[in-house]
Amino acid sequence: MSSTAALQPDPSPIVGCTISRDVQNFDLLIEDMETELGENWGDLSFEDAQLFLGQNDSNSLEFIAIAIDEEDEDDIGQVAEILKLAKSKGVKALVIAEDVSPIALHQLLKLGAEEFVPYPLPDGALHDAIERLRNPKEPDVPADMRTTMKATGDRDGVVLPIQGIAGGVGSTTFAVNLAWELCNLEGDEQPRVCLIDFDMQFGSVSTFLDLPRREAVFEMISDTASMDNDVFMQALLTFNDKLHVLTAPAEMLPLDFVGQEDIDKILEAARTNFDYVIIDMPTSVVQWTETVLHASHIYFALMELDMRSAQNTLRMIRALKGEELPVEKLRFALNRAPKFTDLTGKSRVKRMADSLDIKIELQIPEGGKPVVQAGDHGLPLSEVAAKNPVRKEFQKLAQSVHELNVSEAAGG
Repeated sequence: MSSTAALQPDPSPIVGCTISRDVQNFDLLIEDMETELGENWGDLSFEDAQLFLGQNDSNSLEFIAIAIDEEDEDDIGQVAEILKLAKSKGVKALVIAEDVSPIALHQLLKLGAEEFVPYPLPDGALHDAIERLRNPKEPDVPADMRTTMKATGDRDGVVLPIQGIAGGVGSTTFAVNLAWELCNLEGDEQPRVCLIDFDMQFGSVSTFLDLPRREAVFEMISDTASMDNDVFMQALLTFNDKLHVLTAPAEMLPLDFVGQEDIDKILEAARTNFDYVIIDMPTSVVQWTETVLHASHIYFALMELDMRSAQNTLRMIRALKGEELPVEKLRFALNRAPKFTDLTGKSRVKRMADSLDIKIELQIPEGGKPVVQAGDHGLPLSEVAAKNPVRKEFQKLAQSVHELNVSEAAGG
């Protein structure tokens, strides 16, 4: 009887592989892998994965999907070894994680995992992640947005964070316009200004200046240990040839994805290459808020004339005093302040300041629709509504900050 083996088609190569302690704990992953790859995928335990990646049979692999939950955190070193093996073979890796701490995820991303997908898997999330692995795309950055400034490392910049005491008080508007006005101060030599968006989740500086969000930002903050001044400068974008901007990452990240050391290194790179470093902070207070506070020269706390701002201001002051942090660095600013002729409003401002035992040093008037429209158009106020009273306040503030800095530098 003749053999029919020659008539059998070659088995399809395995292009993807799930790796987990028990894949049955991730039944949605099984369904999505079958949908994406049909029969061209396999499943391995952590132990078997290390053996398989060392064999020639793994040469057809395009990617691995490592599925972990909180029970795997105690043995994260084993997962790290798998990532190192995959990276050495040019196999891309994504992590599917359920109830895993940000610290563990941060470690895996630093070791070479290129994608992170939460479990249970949202509809289409695995498909999108695989597509990004197969076709990585960096947004096309126009030539006029690319930073051409070289790192010097010879500056000692003034660090000015802006903290919104409550959501929607206008901290991004404040940060963007203050940074832009500092870029446009009158004088022979324009200061070098860097604007950093540290809101890892909902940062919108890129929207307010119509700049793309880049993968380079995520790559930099994922591996600050190997970051130097040149890497930092390459992650920046330029707005109108003057303002240098570090946008928020393209994807939403946990606020504690970065730690105090990461933030400290980014601030050091910014401070030593720019005269002014403006930081748009998240509304939430996180562990590394302390790092920014210590590095700051003035820490603007932006509020409105309402009860939520008053209560949050009290919480902020108590928290800083409780941790013995430099609360004296806070400079309170009131957005949408009453007009000069609104005596009732002015009285409310005074009562608020007295009841909180603070001094409101800066009052920014209501700017109306032009302020919102400027943000929607991706332009600073000076470019669309130069005579707006809000713009004039930022212009005066920038001039005041610069004069104070020059005076102190001269020993005056």
